[in-house]
Amino acid sequence: MDLGLYLQRMGYRGPLRPTQETLRRLHLQHLEALPFENLDVLGGRPMVLEEGALFDKLVRGNRGGLGFELNGLFAALLRELGFQVTYLAARVSPSGEWPMAPGFAHLVLEVALEEKWLVDVGFGEAFDEPLPLVPGRWPTAGRMFLLESQGEEWVLAREEPDGSCPWLYTFSREPRRWEDVVALGRDYPPPGSPLRRELFCTRKTPRGRVTLRGERLLLSEEGHLMERWLGAAEEREQLLLSHFGLPLGRLGSR
Repeated sequence: MDLGLYLQRMGYRGPLRPTQETLRRLHLQHLEALPFENLDVLGGRPMVLEEGALFDKLVRGNRGGLGFELNGLFAALLRELGFQVTYLAARVSPSGEWPMAPGFAHLVLEVALEEKWLVDVGFGEAFDEPLPLVPGRWPTAGRMFLLESQGEEWVLAREEPDGSCPWLYTFSREPRRWEDVVALGRDYPPPGSPLRRELFCTRKTPRGRVTLRGERLLLSEEGHLMERWLGAAEEREQLLLSHFGLPLGRLGSR
């Protein structure tokens, strides 16, 4: 791995020692620099979960990716810096409640320092900073996240302004091998997934989040949401470049 090039892609100039503060700053910077996006899915291009291919796409290609790609390469970066990282399997809640989607549908990371931390730079609008892997309520960037241990699984939920608390995903603390991740990636996303139907690209910003979903642009800044419906496909491609730094011409058909 070309560590310098990866850090340059992130715009990261902070400390590199494997500490809690380094982990926190890397997590934040990664979310702001590398978007979650499904352009390859829409273009019929397979997901290649091999470190060299991920580096070429996300770093050299100035792209984003799906959760398996983003967290997979971030794990490699953390290991390069001396962090102890474990792959964990998660199941996503499409409706914010049971039942969860079956099987291994998302990759999350456990990072061991003096304490254990939940790390995830590949889920779109989730937590901004690593969460302590301890049951409780944990604030980050003005939002409150809940971690609960339920038998052999853990639940991550997010408190909403209306008082609801939808579940985002459940995960097991059982360590997984990278081979497990690669095997799942061959058929991900599954048939019927929204990721196969419409464009979805989202990135954290210093004051909120920018999301391009189908024909809508959503800008969130300090709790205020602006939504705009788009026109021609050319406008979407210009927004992919201006808001996400993604190369043009990625909305190919199958």
